[in-house]
Amino acid sequence: MQISSYSYVKKWLIVASILGIVSGISALLFFYAILFFQHVFLNDFVGVSVPSPDSQGGVTAFTYTIVHYWLLPVSIVAGGLISGLIVYKFAPEAAGHGTDAAINAFHNKQGKIRRRIPLVKGLASAILIGSGGSGGREGPTAQMSAGIGSWLADTLGMSDNDRRMAVAVCIGAGIGTIFMAPIGGAILAAEILYKRDLETEVIYPAIIASAIGYSIFGSVVGFTPIFGYNLVPFNVLGLPLFALLGIVTGLLAIVYVKSFYFVHKRFASLKISNYAKPVMGAFAVGMIALVFPEVTGVGYGWVQILMNGTLNQIPTFGLPLLIILILLPFAKILATAFSIGSGGSGGVYAPGLMIGAVAGLLLFLPLHALVPSVATITAPFVIIGMLSLFGAAGKAPIAVLIMVVEMTGSLQLLPGAMVAVVIAYFISGDNSIYSSQVESRKDSPVHFGEYNIPLLTKMILGDIKAKDIQINVNADVFAAKRKMEALGMASLPVTSGGKLFGAIYLVDLENIYGNTRIRKMARKGGTYLRPSSTVEEAWEVMGRNKTLWVPIVSGGKYIGAVTMEDILRSYQRELKAFRLHRSPS
Repeated sequence: MQISSYSYVKKWLIVASILGIVSGISALLFFYAILFFQHVFLNDFVGVSVPSPDSQGGVTAFTYTIVHYWLLPVSIVAGGLISGLIVYKFAPEAAGHGTDAAINAFHNKQGKIRRRIPLVKGLASAILIGSGGSGGREGPTAQMSAGIGSWLADTLGMSDNDRRMAVAVCIGAGIGTIFMAPIGGAILAAEILYKRDLETEVIYPAIIASAIGYSIFGSVVGFTPIFGYNLVPFNVLGLPLFALLGIVTGLLAIVYVKSFYFVHKRFASLKISNYAKPVMGAFAVGMIALVFPEVTGVGYGWVQILMNGTLNQIPTFGLPLLIILILLPFAKILATAFSIGSGGSGGVYAPGLMIGAVAGLLLFLPLHALVPSVATITAPFVIIGMLSLFGAAGKAPIAVLIMVVEMTGSLQLLPGAMVAVVIAYFISGDNSIYSSQVESRKDSPVHFGEYNIPLLTKMILGDIKAKDIQINVNADVFAAKRKMEALGMASLPVTSGGKLFGAIYLVDLENIYGNTRIRKMARKGGTYLRPSSTVEEAWEVMGRNKTLWVPIVSGGKYIGAVTMEDILRSYQRELKAFRLHRSPS
């Protein structure tokens, strides 16, 4: 099928339909994998009861019980150990919170995601979450779907731009499917890539993929919204209260983001084995869970309890309930930071919803005492607390607004939610839980040439440090494949006697094995540049050579290669300096 030659509408009708099927099946497999490992670790091994949201039976008769109290940390540590072994043995890039890796692939890797990622990410995340680690299921689902989408684009012979679009579509479709929020998922595909912009081209195929994925997932697990139907009447007098809630969740979103990345950076700087880091993080989570069992797993059942206002179902272990509720958001922030920031595998969306839910409840309690005629029940505050916190932390206010409405069946809360989300988004500033997001389309490598030609003509390659990514002409095919995988590239410059010989491409090595020498497989010659050449010329050469690097030759000698990553980093510095120069003193 010559998919790439079809019109935009026809091409993406076909491809998005396939991606929707992929997203639906991926979400189902991951959903049941979490339930399986939860049954093995928490239900059977620890003997702990885990509450469920309305879509999975609800919490009407729930009573928290735990048979083997001290085995709870053991379960979480075991999950962290197994998850870490799987990730760092087979695919280190599967560590962390999934969605961010998929966003990074869109902006910086032409949508390329290794084939093994979906399996590694799904299994490692299901084990970590099922054993009691604090993480969400949206990030893994997004990365799993995006990985398959990347593979599908390559299989269909689609362009780099189409591969990127397929990855973005799968991010939204995967998240929209697992959250049973197809409309929000479609908007999320376009919104989550940027802090202040939308990738509008993605919306049409994302709508198709999300609808199909949701239909497949719902056909098996049912179509009840995750938190049931919350038919709460709208009261215009509540708008100032929800504005206040937006201030609270906006500030808490900053705490969530900064705490997560503080812990992440501390673990990244530790001079110990990567295998040990998720275990250390899991141990910290286990200690927190002894006092706050609500921090374990996805946490939707606990959110349902908060939404229902049945606070007597929350275990306190003899402590005042109010103290538990006040400390719970911070306990969940720390548990998520230690679970995922240490190198564990899971999402950060669901934890953000729980943090916002508790914040909404805490604000409701004094307001209910002061204005009981307006703050009548907990559900509106819990729901709006959820969406305003993560709309701010995830820099996706429009999508999150729609998704939480879909997850709770609370369309009538939109006016209050819009007020809270806008305020929270404004207060949180540039703080985002997704570090790979860029400010807008003009800041993305995807749209680099559309906005930045003038500055590119002034930047000289000699001012950018060249990298030694070459491979010798006498090396074998195996060495070339191994080096490409380590560097995350699909081609390398080939040298002979210190001179540029040509280039070797992964596509030429797919069915070549053994001791075959690079000399036989390399494409000789090719365009090279000099240190005095401009970045604009490099951009053109990379496009012509279909590489992420350009070879630099001086005096007939190969001196290195300037990569796309080098150019983008240098460009950001130049742009920042340019903006500072233009800004008033």
